Amino acid sequence: MPTITTTDGAEIFYKDWGSGRPIVFHHGWPLSADDWDAQMMFFLSKGFRVIAHDRRGHGRSTQTSGGHEMDTYAADVAALAAHLDLKDAVHIGHSTGGGEVARYVARHGGGGRVGKAVLIGAVPPIMVKSDKNPGGLPIEVFDGFRAALVANRAQFFRDVPAGPFYGFNRPGAKVSEGAIDNWWRQGMMGAANAHYECIKAFSETDFTDDLRAIEVPVLVMHGDDDQIVPIADSALLAIKLLKKGELKVYPGLPHGMCTTHPEIVNPDLLAFIQA
Repeated sequence: MPTITTTDGAEIFYKDWGSGRPIVFHHGWPLSADDWDAQMMFFLSKGFRVIAHDRRGHGRSTQTSGGHEMDTYAADVAALAAHLDLKDAVHIGHSTGGGEVARYVARHGGGGRVGKAVLIGAVPPIMVKSDKNPGGLPIEVFDGFRAALVANRAQFFRDVPAGPFYGFNRPGAKVSEGAIDNWWRQGMMGAANAHYECIKAFSETDFTDDLRAIEVPVLVMHGDDDQIVPIADSALLAIKLLKKGELKVYPGLPHGMCTTHPEIVNPDLLAFIQA
């Protein structure tokens, strides 16, 4: 399997298919590069080079004892981009991966490495509720995630995709058992400690300064029925901080809309990339 080795010895697994302008996909918690199948196959067929990695502690990458925070995640991406010598790349991040994109582009994306970025159902600016972020989710929500993960990770990783992640808990939803099983499969490949610590990374990291620092065009895509990352405290705030931001809101679509509605998401991604 193709991997790079970071400065602290972690091996980061990645996929690198095709040729043409590079598109780099950053997955959400607690998944892997496999979560981007519908997008990677689409853009491969359109003549792009598609790249996706497993975040450290996730999927096929090293199950490290540390480094499960955004600065290290972004540094790992920078090492991958340098190894592959990416130029004018489009970085697309979903959920936690959207935070990773914001931190990477802001801190490591200079020198022509990054051309555009996309945040899909992404966690920036910051998820947790505080005096500065009164519309955020209470810390108790994330404490509940941690408790459920420790108590029975296997069951927790069934309940999330079977319910709010894909909107399968909504009346009339078309439930895909395959999508639920694939979510569980990806999650259980990773390390419990990495998934536990990543909850803090995606919920408590403040990306406000990162968003303000990004110079390249950014497309912000969000379903207005996102039950995991509520739109009012994420995309609707993030767009105000971006210098060259464009917001697309998808009525009724869930957090995992890249899987449930690729026929809607993929053409919009293509139009933004080609603009």
